[in-house]
Amino acid sequence: MSATVMPRRPRGRAADFVLRLFRDKPLGAVCGVICVAFLLCGIFAAELAPYGFNQISPIHRLQPPSLQYPFGTDNLGRDMLSRCLYGARLSVIIGFSAAALATIVSIVIGLLSGYFAGWFDMVSQRFVDAWMSFPDLIVLIVVVSVLGPGMAQIILVLGLTMGIAGSRIIRGAVVSVRETMYVHAARSTGAKTRRVLWRHVLPNVMAPVIVLFTNRVGAAILAESGLSFLGYGVPPPAPTWGGMLSGSGRAYMYQGPWLALAPGLCLTVVVFAISMFGDALRDLLDPRMRGSR
Repeated sequence: MSATVMPRRPRGRAADFVLRLFRDKPLGAVCGVICVAFLLCGIFAAELAPYGFNQISPIHRLQPPSLQYPFGTDNLGRDMLSRCLYGARLSVIIGFSAAALATIVSIVIGLLSGYFAGWFDMVSQRFVDAWMSFPDLIVLIVVVSVLGPGMAQIILVLGLTMGIAGSRIIRGAVVSVRETMYVHAARSTGAKTRRVLWRHVLPNVMAPVIVLFTNRVGAAILAESGLSFLGYGVPPPAPTWGGMLSGSGRAYMYQGPWLALAPGLCLTVVVFAISMFGDALRDLLDPRMRGSR
C-alpha cells in the first residue's frame, strides 16, 4: 500500500512576507528584529528594568559595567540600563506618534496637491517652500520655547514640521501616478475623486509613504534627543537619551565613558535599524518592483 501524501497547508500572507524578508533582505530582516526588540523594550520597560529609573544608590555611583549593572551607573548611583529602557519608552511614544502625524499631514497635502494640480498645487507648494526655508531646529526651539517643554508639544511640533516638508515627496509620487492608464480608466468610468484617490492613487504611492514613515520615526527620535540635549525636551526626572547625553553623560564623560556610550549607542543602533528596515519594506511592498520580479 502506498502512503497517502497529505497536502501542504498554504502559508498565510504574513508568514510568506516574513519568509521573503529573511530570504531577500537579510540585513533588513535583522534590523526589523532590532526594531521589534526596541518596541518591546519601550512597551515593557517597567517589567524589564531591574531598578527604577530614578532609584538612587550613592554607594554605587559611577560603577563601571558589571553583572549587577550591565550599563554601569551614573554620578548619582542610578542604573544606566534601567534609564535607557525607560528612555526607549519615551522614544517609542514620541517617535511613532510624531511620525504617524507627519505621515498623515504629508499624505493629505501631497495627495490633494499632486492630484488636483492647478492653482491649489501652486499655492500649497509655495507654502511648503516657505516652510522649508526655515531651519527645522530653530523652528522647534522657538515653538517649544513658546508652548513649553512636554511630550505633547514635541509630538505636535515634530509632526507638523516634518509632515509639511515631507509632502513634497508624496506629491512627486502622486504626479507620476496621476497620468497612468488605470487612473484615466477609473475617471472615464465615472468613479468619484475620493474613490480614485483611495483605491488607485494611494496604494501605488505606498512605497514612498512607508519609507517616509520609517525615516520620520528615526528623525523624530533624533530631533527629540537633540531638544532634550539642549534642555527643551521632556523635562526631568523623565529619562531621555538626549537628556542623559547632556547631563551626567557630558559632565562625567572622562570619569565614566559609559554614561555617554550607553544612550549614544542606543540612538545609533535604533535609528540605523529603523532606516534599513524601512528600505527593505519599500523594496518588498512596492508593486512595481514586485511586478518586475
